Amino acid sequence: MLSNSVYGARTMRSAYFAFLFILTLVVFWAPVSTLIRFSFQEELYSHTILIPLMSASLLILERKRIFAHVDSHWPAGLGLLAAGAMLSLFGRSGSASAGEEGQLSIAIFALVVSWVGAFLLCYGLCAFRAALFPVLFLFLTVPIPEFLLNHAINGLQHGSAEVSYVAFQLLGVPVFRTEFVFALPGLTIEVAKECSGIRSSLALFITTLLAGHLLLRSTWTKVVLALITLPLLVIKNGIRIVTVTLLSIYVDPGFLTGSLHQQGGILFFLVALAFLTPVLRLLRTSERSPAGTFATNPER
Repeated sequence: MLSNSVYGARTMRSAYFAFLFILTLVVFWAPVSTLIRFSFQEELYSHTILIPLMSASLLILERKRIFAHVDSHWPAGLGLLAAGAMLSLFGRSGSASAGEEGQLSIAIFALVVSWVGAFLLCYGLCAFRAALFPVLFLFLTVPIPEFLLNHAINGLQHGSAEVSYVAFQLLGVPVFRTEFVFALPGLTIEVAKECSGIRSSLALFITTLLAGHLLLRSTWTKVVLALITLPLLVIKNGIRIVTVTLLSIYVDPGFLTGSLHQQGGILFFLVALAFLTPVLRLLRTSERSPAGTFATNPER
């Protein structure tokens, strides 16, 4: 049991952190309100407002371990708060050429840096190390800058086209390919940027990160799970393209413009999770083996 003095001190730290958190929200309210509006209007922003809630949930779930040892780390805390303020000023005055989305990315990044600084200031370095995943997870709140987003979409577009072409050949479907355009019996399709599946890919990657943190113990198994997810993003989207195309050719042309094509991301997201489930079980089993135990707890 915690003594009244220790409990009171931790309550005060939490009160200070809550004050700093609310203060940063007030200071950054303009970009925060823009992010909230974008999250309801733009598909690529739909996950952003959920990330802080997920991170807070992880902190509450693991609070006994994270806040077992708390102190105040003034240099790092004040330094990151100052860095957040400087980044915010830069985003407002020095990045006009970046456009609204670029300025929003800088502002939200500055906000998250300020939150990390407030955490270090109120709870210290030991708590920060214990809470490394939920704290760094907050950076997924930052909207992906346009140049990085374009690279990701192009990568998914190229990868999806390659997977689709191989799948058509393996299934024995006659196909003639020119870059992203596929000529099939009675149908020509294009793997456009809109077909990249970036939204469901982001959802799958975030879900995998959470699953690895909650269900795996060692760093290497978490890294392996994340790395396996990367090619699965492309394979999942290729399966979606091939499925919709074959249904359009052999069942009903309406599939090409129907709900499976327009809103079928959740279905193939679940298919990808089904592929990941045995991988996750295998990694958990490896952690229970003598070699896995040694890797997780090397001091033994």
